[in-house]
Amino acid sequence: MKLKVVSSGSVGNSYIVHNEDEALLIECGVRFKDIKQSLNFNLKKVVGCLVSHSHQDHCKGVREVVNAGINVFCLLETANTFGFKSHRIKEVIPMQSFMVGNFKVMAFPLQHDVPCLGFMVEHKDTGRFVFITDTYYCEYSFPGLHNVIIEANYCQTILDAKLAAGATPEFLRNRVLKSHMSLSTCKEFLKANDLTSVNNILLIHLSDSNSHAERFQHEVKEQTAKTVNVASKGLEINFTKTPF
Repeated sequence: MKLKVVSSGSVGNSYIVHNEDEALLIECGVRFKDIKQSLNFNLKKVVGCLVSHSHQDHCKGVREVVNAGINVFCLLETANTFGFKSHRIKEVIPMQSFMVGNFKVMAFPLQHDVPCLGFMVEHKDTGRFVFITDTYYCEYSFPGLHNVIIEANYCQTILDAKLAAGATPEFLRNRVLKSHMSLSTCKEFLKANDLTSVNNILLIHLSDSNSHAERFQHEVKEQTAKTVNVASKGLEINFTKTPF
């Protein structure tokens, strides 16, 4: 099993967990043609698409995804913002498990400025992994993780320095603080979970102006002693239950 980053960040978010037989799409906040290219135009193996919330950088391509015959799984509140109805839009109830192909999924609520979900996913090849983005913290911990996909949007010191320099308006700083996960909160989440069996930590949704990719990667790797990558367009990594 592999994980491919179609795109990450405010420009758009989309990730594909896939092997030769099936693919799970997580977020569709980019042009659908970019998703198709990342799948080598093999849409038949896509078993479904998980959408965390209604902001365009996470769901911009949802109409085309549905029109391609792919089921989309999201909150009813999220679906109500799409502007169209389809039998392929499936309502997700937080804390209730459901199957998407051979992927067992359980959604859980996150803390954003609109209703938002994180996902715990299990598959025989990936083991158990979590996907967490667009939240200022996560109140849950997860036993038996093998892989982690988590937001590390900004660094508090960078954000405060830009505010002091007049480069960032105070209202924007306050919005970031209340809607996205900082590096320090990301590290606290990782510290609160048993990472013994974790093979990969992927840091996603880094801010263009309030983060530093190399520093974030170094700090998380130093703390966890795990393989740590920062999401970038086209990145593909092994995403398996075992290290090999």
